[in-house]
Amino acid sequence: MSEQITPELQAKVDATAALLKKAVADHDGSIVLANSLGAEDVVLTDLLSKFAPEIPMFVLDTGRLPEETLKLLADVRTVYRNLQVQVYYPESADVEAYVQDNGINAFYESQEMRKGCCFVRKIKPLQRALSGNKAWITGLRREQSVTRDEIQFEEWDEGNNMHKLNPLADWSEEDIWAYIKANDVPYNALHDQHYPSIGCAPCTRAISMGEDVRAGRWWWENPENRECGLHPATPLKFK
Repeated sequence: MSEQITPELQAKVDATAALLKKAVADHDGSIVLANSLGAEDVVLTDLLSKFAPEIPMFVLDTGRLPEETLKLLADVRTVYRNLQVQVYYPESADVEAYVQDNGINAFYESQEMRKGCCFVRKIKPLQRALSGNKAWITGLRREQSVTRDEIQFEEWDEGNNMHKLNPLADWSEEDIWAYIKANDVPYNALHDQHYPSIGCAPCTRAISMGEDVRAGRWWWENPENRECGLHPATPLKFK
C-alpha cells in the first residue's frame, strides 16, 4: 500500500464490505455490479475482489468510449482474475438506424437527441445486462451531483423492477481517492487530466478548478437534467 487508510475511512470500508456480503445472501446471489470504470466503480471492483468475489460485474461498451477507458477495462481483467466481467455492446442495427436518421453527432443538437443516443448505446444494453437478476449495484454517491443527493444505500428501482444498491452513497470524493491510492487500485488515466467523471468521449471533457465533479458531462445541458437514463427511477425511453 502506498498510503494509509484513516479509521474513519476504514469504518466505511467495513460497512461497505458488510453490505456487499449481505446483498449476496439477501438476493440469493442474483445480483450484479454495473461497472462504468469510473473511480467509484474501481473501488467497488477492489472491494468485490476482497469481500464478495461471487458477485459478477458488467461493463457497457457504447462504441464511443475513450481509449483510456478501454485500457482500464483490460487492466481490470488482468488484475482481478477472480472476478467475472461481462462486456455488453449496443445492437449494431440500433446504432445504424440512429446515425442514419439523425447523424453521427446528433446528441449535441438537443437533449432529446442526446437521450436517444444514450438509449441506444446504454439503456438497451443495460436491460440485457440486468435480465435475470434480482438486484444491481452501482457506484452512485450523494456528493456527485444535484441529481444524486438523495440516493439511499438500497432503493427500489421501479424502472427495472428490482432492488438497486449504492454501497458508496455516503463516501466523499476524498474517500474514493484515499482508498484507490492506499490499495494501488488501477484507475482511468483521464482522472489525472482533470476528468473526474468519464463517459463517452464526445460527451466528456476536462473541468476547471472549483467546478462540479460532473460539470464535464453533457456540459451544454442544464445540470439538473444531466443523466443518461441509467439511474432515474424510471429509465428514459426514446422512440
